[in-house]
Amino acid sequence: MRIYLTYDEMPKKWFNILPYLPRPLDPPLDPGTGQPVSPEKLLAIFPEPLIEQEVSDKEWIDIPEEVLRIYSIWRPTPLQRAERLEKFLDTPAKIFFKNESVSPPGSHKPNTAVAQAYYNKISGTRVLTTETGAGQWGSALAFATMFFGIKCRVYMVRVSYNQKPSRRILMQTWGAEVIPSPSDRTSSGKKFLSQNPDHPGSLGIAISEAIENALSSDEIKYSLGSVLNHVLLHQTIIGLEAKKQFEKLGIYPDVVVGSIGGGSNFAGISFPFIRDKIVGERKDLEVWAVEPSACPTLTKGEYKYDYGDTAGLTPLLKMYTLGHDFVPPPIHAGGLRYHGDAPSVCLLYDEGFIKACAYKQTEVFSAAVLFARVEGLLPAPETAHAIKKVIDIALECKNNKEQKVILFNFSGHGYFDLSAYDEFLSGRMKDV
Repeated sequence: MRIYLTYDEMPKKWFNILPYLPRPLDPPLDPGTGQPVSPEKLLAIFPEPLIEQEVSDKEWIDIPEEVLRIYSIWRPTPLQRAERLEKFLDTPAKIFFKNESVSPPGSHKPNTAVAQAYYNKISGTRVLTTETGAGQWGSALAFATMFFGIKCRVYMVRVSYNQKPSRRILMQTWGAEVIPSPSDRTSSGKKFLSQNPDHPGSLGIAISEAIENALSSDEIKYSLGSVLNHVLLHQTIIGLEAKKQFEKLGIYPDVVVGSIGGGSNFAGISFPFIRDKIVGERKDLEVWAVEPSACPTLTKGEYKYDYGDTAGLTPLLKMYTLGHDFVPPPIHAGGLRYHGDAPSVCLLYDEGFIKACAYKQTEVFSAAVLFARVEGLLPAPETAHAIKKVIDIALECKNNKEQKVILFNFSGHGYFDLSAYDEFLSGRMKDV
């Protein structure tokens, strides 16, 4: 079963969770002064329209017409029911997923990449720098900047650069320059290479390199694929579409599940539904954030101020963190290997509106292979974390004879991750 929307039914505004938070977000701090960071410092790396969105208290933000036109290449995305999975599990639960893998880069990431490229273009940016883990974000930004004539420079975590050459080739095909991180192109990269010439890299290090590059020229800006408010804002088109699609069915989910690294795909599917939980319209709604055991930010991190990058170039953010110098094992879930999480997600978790769990990568790939063999779709490793939790919930429903409606975000396909599947199927994957 697939539920579609027409282009005219596609949301024309993004949803901003900030006015609904149970308490105000703690402001980003300037590490030099310990005071809230000034807009002038943010302007050095972000264009003004995105800074305005970052701090906006408006519930709805208009989506520019030019962004909508590019969205229309793949949006609205289908809401699909995993009936074959339900039958295989013999569960009374109904399982639905929002299929974000239908975008040209194969994931949810272009929802914000296109928006960020647009706002940078109208602000005069000539080059956008960024980091990427598994390559989903880097390929999305390469795709987006292509439409606006902006050069794209991607610092890709070295272990993923080596594991996923197809992602690198895709980025280069769309015109991006792709650099393995840590690199010898920046001071921060040189520092880590001097400590370990075979350094596997991390998202924190790649962020440091991209920001350092952006600070080198007024014509270069930095683009982030997760964590910040404006990024999560752009992703809410996922959940907004899903709500409309459920309205067509006359039902509402009991459980919403998303994998989480920095928080973009999780927030995209969940924030429009969490709004209903916060205001009391759906008090019993369960919302699950699923992360790797190898990078258990919410489940084992400390809630405190920390840098968003490893070199300490970013403002300090209040979030659950494993420490900005944390380097996770080189597991096959690059997009989920970030040391912290989005401050808005962390606040909602701290207030009890979100639950979190973590799985080992062998558990995750076992769920991914099951899903592929039953539903036919090959999930990205990040997506597979959500699928593992969905299967567990569906089996609980079977044991308890509960007819819950479960929604999860199929945030990306796994066709660039076949080496990871090969590692799992051959029994060579580490149980971490």
